[in-house]
This record gives sequence, C-alpha cells and structure tokens, in this order.
Amino acid sequence: MAKITFLGAARTVTGSKYLIEAEGKRLLIDCGLFEGSKDLKQRNWDRIPVDVASIDWVLLTHAHIDHTGYLPRLVRSGFRGPIYANVATRELCELLLPDSAHLQEEDAQFAARKAYSSHKPPLPLYTLAESQAALAQFRDIPSNAPFTISSQFSVRPHQAGHILGATWLELTITENNKQTVVVFSGDVGRYDQPILKDPESPTHADILLCESTYGDRDHETGSVADALADVINSTAKRGGALVIPAFAVDRTQLLMYYLRVLQEQEKIPQLPVYLDSPMAINTTILYIRHRTDYDLKPQENLDPLNAQQVHMTRTVEDSKKINDVVSPCIIISASGMITGGRVLHHLARRLPDSRSTVLLVGYQAEGSGGRALLDGARYLRIHGEEVPVRAQVVEIGQLSAHAGRSELLRWLSCLQALPRQTFLVHGEPNALDSFRNAIASQYHWPVTIPDYLQSFDLDL
Repeated sequence: MAKITFLGAARTVTGSKYLIEAEGKRLLIDCGLFEGSKDLKQRNWDRIPVDVASIDWVLLTHAHIDHTGYLPRLVRSGFRGPIYANVATRELCELLLPDSAHLQEEDAQFAARKAYSSHKPPLPLYTLAESQAALAQFRDIPSNAPFTISSQFSVRPHQAGHILGATWLELTITENNKQTVVVFSGDVGRYDQPILKDPESPTHADILLCESTYGDRDHETGSVADALADVINSTAKRGGALVIPAFAVDRTQLLMYYLRVLQEQEKIPQLPVYLDSPMAINTTILYIRHRTDYDLKPQENLDPLNAQQVHMTRTVEDSKKINDVVSPCIIISASGMITGGRVLHHLARRLPDSRSTVLLVGYQAEGSGGRALLDGARYLRIHGEEVPVRAQVVEIGQLSAHAGRSELLRWLSCLQALPRQTFLVHGEPNALDSFRNAIASQYHWPVTIPDYLQSFDLDL
C-alpha cells in the first residue's frame, strides 16, 4: 500500500521532505534544511526516523535551501541513490549547497573564536567536501516532460514560477496495476511578475500537497517600483544606508531589475549599490544564461552592470570596506531571513544608525532575525552581541516570490475534480488553518494538516 510520511514542512515553512513508499521502494521528494527557531534547527541534527540507506531516490522541486539544504547530511548518513533535478535546479544547487556548507563552517569557526556556543568545539552540520559529495549524485531530468524513475514512480514537472528552475511535480504512483496521481506544489510563485513565467495549474490530482506559506493573507497591492523608490529616497534624504537582506536566488535579481528601471526613469538618485554576495552574483549569471525560463521583453536583461554604480563584492576584504562608506548607499546581501551570512556584519554596523533603513523583501520565518525585526525587536543578537535597533525597518510584501492566498486559490482553480485528499504543508499554524478554511469554503474539499513525522496511506 502506497504511503507518505511528512519528514518536514509540516506545521512549519522549512525542512521540506516527503517520503513516498510503494512496493517496497522509497522516493524522497525534496530534502530541505530546517531554519528559524532553535527547536527547528535542532531537527537538522536529530537522526531521521528512517533508514537513510533504504531511500532509493530523491526528487527535487527547486533549489532553495529549505528544499535541498539537507542533502549533504543525507548523503553523509548513507544515502547513495540518484538525486533527480532539472538542469537549472542542479546548477543553482552547485552554488547553494557549497555556500551553505561554507557558511556553516564559517559560523562554527566564529563561534569557537568568540566562545558563545554551548558545543565544545562548535561543529558545522556538514562540510564543503560533504556538499560536493552530494552534488556528485545529481542526475538531470527534463524541466517539463515526463520522466520514468522506476516501475513504481513516474513524474511530470510543471512550471511553478517561483525561482529559476522551480517546478511543481505530478507524480504517478503505480502499485498493483493501480495508478495514483500525487501533486506536490513545491513553492508556487506569483502571477504577472517580471522575469519569470506564470505558474501552470494542475488539472488532476488524486492526492494534493499544497504549500500554504501565505495561506492567511494576500500580498500588498500597489507598485513595487514606487514603494522601493520611496524607501530609497527617504533613506538617502536622511543620509543613511539602505540594507536589504535578500535571498541570493530570484529576490536579488528582481531587486536589480527594479533598481535599473528606477535609475533609467530617474526616480531615484544615482547611489552606489553594493551587491555583497558572491552567490547572488553567480546566480545572476545563471539567470542570464537560462533566458528561456523567463519572459522579459527581448530588449530587457538582468545584467546588474546595467544599473549604474554597482559594486559586486566577492572577497571578504571588499565586503569589509563597505563599513567605511558613510554616504548614502544601497547594500544588498544574504541571507534573506537574517539567519547568517554577510548581511549580519552590515546589520551590526548599520542597525544602530537611526538614519539607515533595513528593507525586508521576503518571507521571515518564526525565530529568524528578520521576523524579530518585523515584530519590533529593540535589540538583535548578532554573533553573540546585542545590537540596538535604531534604524527604520520597512517591509515590501509585493516582492515575495510566494503566491499569496488568492493566488494559491487561483492555482487550485483548474482542478477538474476534487482530490481524494488535500494536505496543506509549508506553512505556519495560522496560515495553515486559514487556508484550510478558505479551501473548504470555496471548493468543499477534504483538507488535512499533517503533523511532523505523521504517515498516511495514500489508497484510503
């Protein structure tokens, strides 16, 4: 009997892992890292309650770390099978996974120097060498054509519109000559946005797993460009720095697109822009190379050099020099939820300055530094020190790469028959409950919110 076990993204937005079993074979959909609170991060260190060596395959929806970041740990624990992904996702993982390992090694070393960790000595979750070992097990599959994994599993990916290479998966499970179609939403993107194509919608699903990141609300309406221009102009007028913690994949490229447009339209001053993320720089190169995956007009492109006064800082030394900039400037750096990376150093320098602004442009999970700022924290703990928050904190919700509540309902609207069961995943409790009510009200479908490590028979 086919079965699913929720090894992650159950009542939380991180750690996506769904184990599918049929005829003795095991397929893991996504293999993400838990991020946010201390309790969630601890799950990354806990042993998965499954014999890792018994997992036959891994299949990825997209490259974000909360969907792929546990892969090196999985391989370290004994997984030896292929990791299936499309070319764009694989190429992004070639950037993201080593970067994740590097950040963890760097944070462990810093914790050892500052002696603020309870672990003696502090250790990384996995190493750079272990991330490379995981990458060696990647195998390319089509982006939008059927692919047979085994006699039990075949898959057809579809455009998700979330980041470069992002797909939702139409998985057909064959067991005892009976077929069951399971749809995994991955992360559903936005409609009518620059750069990426709109998400496709599913038309059939026996079993549906739908993300619910913004299941309780829609994104703000209004012009992103105008909102961004207002923040830039007000910060420049005060003489401060604008620090934008931004995800290296998609969010940074979208910001660079809007900055170029605003500069060309002379709606913002010509400020120096510091793109302080080697991974974001390399990701932008990938976006340029995969032009068929987005829908910009032929005359448009994503090259950050098209924005004036852009400084791309790859080295640590160049990153440190940004601390010496006292005139108004724009600093774009990772991580997007303020959970690590170079942006922490910029925030330690700029948060105490009331002239400066921190602009949040993506989802901020519970327990993250970004969520603390959104919730009005007066101090932010950075590298073991309490940094006072005097800078303005602003959020532009329109820049999210996740579908809002109405967009998720729109994505579901093309299903021609109600699924036997709908599981809501990848959401915090309020979002899950609210979206369950919305589906029940609009579509009258049976909806389940699974618990962490809970299993279900898919034939029932």
